[in-house]
Amino acid sequence: MDLIKVSVICLAYNHAKYIRDTLEGFVSQETDFPFEVIVHDDASTDGTDEIIREYQAKYSDIIKPIFQKENQYSKGVLINKEFIFPLLRGKYIAFCEGDDYWTDSRKLQRQAVALDAHPEVDICSHRALRLKNGRFNGWIAPRLRSGIVPVEDVIIGGGGWFCATSSLMCRREAYLEWTPMREVVMIDYVLAIQCSLRGGMMYLSDSMSVYRIATEGSWTKRHDRKARIKNHMKMIRMLDALDEYTGKMYSSVISRRKEIFHSDCLRLTRDFANLYAPSRLGLNLFRLSNSIRRIVLRWLSFL
Repeated sequence: MDLIKVSVICLAYNHAKYIRDTLEGFVSQETDFPFEVIVHDDASTDGTDEIIREYQAKYSDIIKPIFQKENQYSKGVLINKEFIFPLLRGKYIAFCEGDDYWTDSRKLQRQAVALDAHPEVDICSHRALRLKNGRFNGWIAPRLRSGIVPVEDVIIGGGGWFCATSSLMCRREAYLEWTPMREVVMIDYVLAIQCSLRGGMMYLSDSMSVYRIATEGSWTKRHDRKARIKNHMKMIRMLDALDEYTGKMYSSVISRRKEIFHSDCLRLTRDFANLYAPSRLGLNLFRLSNSIRRIVLRWLSFL
């Protein structure tokens, strides 16, 4: 049997309303290589596991599920590292959460071809559509045209609002490397930075996936203001680890990104006196220009 070229990681928990779209996006892929989809169900209670079993029975050569009896996330278990890392067989790793989905049947093929053609790059992303309450809510796009996004832009970008998790594909070696940043936190933002360090991020301007906003069970729904502040502080520690890991090569952009996280904490605590202090004028102007740029990209429905 031919070797698996792409391993897809899908994390699901109580996604019964959405998981069929996700799984259909997987099994409809048209590739000239074998691929596998590792679906991790974290002890769902709404029937998500039953839908996954249905697809497993029909597409046993593609769908490779893991069913948990107890919720691992609530225990603080690093699900990818503990359960998924040992199973990955692909040269490339792609991602899609159980409430998102792919819209292009050639997505895996196109991204694998792009990475094959650019051995100096470890990660590829593409434009994604934002969906809120079933309605179009703009695009997630770091730039207008296809090309290489420098790592500095990825650091400033800040994660899911810069490139959607469902748009990412990276080299296996870059994904499996356990860096100091991942000791602090293991999320898509860290993955994007880590895999961009060697040669930047390859970006394809075509939209090939959908990111659903504020669905039931999503991070934004499950975390209050206190949890968000705690998360921002964790991001700051992660960036400190990145600064050390890269030998201070990106200190300037890392400092600016840290200040943005600090500003978010001030906003969440309603400390407006410090947030809008004259000493922060330059940063606030930068944030304003960055927000305007993001809004323009978000609503520019280019093809």
